[in-house]
Amino acid sequence: AAHRISDLVSFGVGFDSGIDGYHKAREGGHSEARILHAKDRTGAEIEGALEAATSEKGMMGLVIKEDWMAIDIIQKKHGDPLSGVCGIWCLKSDGLVETIRGSAVILATGGCGMLYNSTTNPTIATGDGVAMASRCGADIRDMEFIQFHPTALEGQERPFLITEAMRGHGAVLMTVEDHIRWRKEGGSVADWSYMKKYSPMGSLGTRDVVARATDAELKMSGESHVLLVTEHLDVNSLRDSFPTICERLEEQGLSLGPDPIPVRPAAHYLVGGISVDRFGRSLKDGEVIPGLYAIGETACTGLHGANRLASNSLLEAVVFAERCSEHVSEFAPEVNKIEHIPDWRAEGLSELIEHAPLGTDLLALRNMMTRDVGLVKSDSRLMRARRRVSHLEDELENIWRGSLPTRELVELRNLIICAGLIIESSIKRRENVGLHYNIDLE
Repeated sequence: AAHRISDLVSFGVGFDSGIDGYHKAREGGHSEARILHAKDRTGAEIEGALEAATSEKGMMGLVIKEDWMAIDIIQKKHGDPLSGVCGIWCLKSDGLVETIRGSAVILATGGCGMLYNSTTNPTIATGDGVAMASRCGADIRDMEFIQFHPTALEGQERPFLITEAMRGHGAVLMTVEDHIRWRKEGGSVADWSYMKKYSPMGSLGTRDVVARATDAELKMSGESHVLLVTEHLDVNSLRDSFPTICERLEEQGLSLGPDPIPVRPAAHYLVGGISVDRFGRSLKDGEVIPGLYAIGETACTGLHGANRLASNSLLEAVVFAERCSEHVSEFAPEVNKIEHIPDWRAEGLSELIEHAPLGTDLLALRNMMTRDVGLVKSDSRLMRARRRVSHLEDELENIWRGSLPTRELVELRNLIICAGLIIESSIKRRENVGLHYNIDLE
């Protein structure tokens, strides 16, 4: 990991530093301050530096197709995962389908947060990589472990993540009622936090503990949010450390420091995904699928166990990306041996006629996953969710077979597959561990 961090610095990533070297933050579940960061926008800093590196250095052979979307992986022998891959079908920005030949495919498509009503993920987090890999027979594992971030800013159409580093900085979680009482009666701010009942680490407990505790408190109080309290902290230090959050709060008429921040849990990270080895090679029954790789959130490396610690995903992504690059080059000469791959064909209709139901089906899917397959599950809810997803899958497949693909159709198809995988994994997991919590297993 240290070597990969050095690589990021060489690409221009500006981690915060001081006279004693890099500044390290402490986040939820961590026992020490060990996390390198760039204020409160580390991910954006890394992404920006890598984007600049690809354009400035003009990496040989790198072609970026903006607003294109992968539809499916093309296998050398249809139905035989171990035969390897020979390309992908892509939906272009003009709505046409393009066949791209390739002896290796690296899936780096992120998670599936759009399965839930409240998510910190971008709208493109529709589980595309997991669904495509599943359709071509790759092993998918640990899908029951969906991480909910405990502190997403409430009152936004798409929740904005309030970094855990703020709690490492000293911010404390309280119910609305307890915050009113604390202001009247005073005392230690930590003593008024509901997290004292749930974790010896208080507001710095692991994400699963804090998110479930918050969910329980909201259900008891009937409130839509809890409060992240920062008014006992130095305002200048807060605003220097968290400028992005400060700016976002001001857009909502809130001031970082004096005003408590309304937060609630939101779907954040898929710990499970495509089963891969230590080089990012996808697997089928323990055997490597030639040419098919997965890295980042769409992959399941096993590194996070049943519950990812804060910020470990960025390290995992850069470490496995480098390992993957070592191996994928061996497939480069093979591309010239691919003589023919089939073009995409849609049967029947030349366009999607029944377009309106897609939005309705997506809404129904997200409502059902939020209610029945969220932070707290039960056997009866999981069985109900299984029946509903099976029905949605049948309906969607009928539309799919008779239509040319659209972005909305492709994404809904992938989300339904991911929902089914999450439900089945949750049903099979007969113990409460990490991010999986079933009240019938208490």
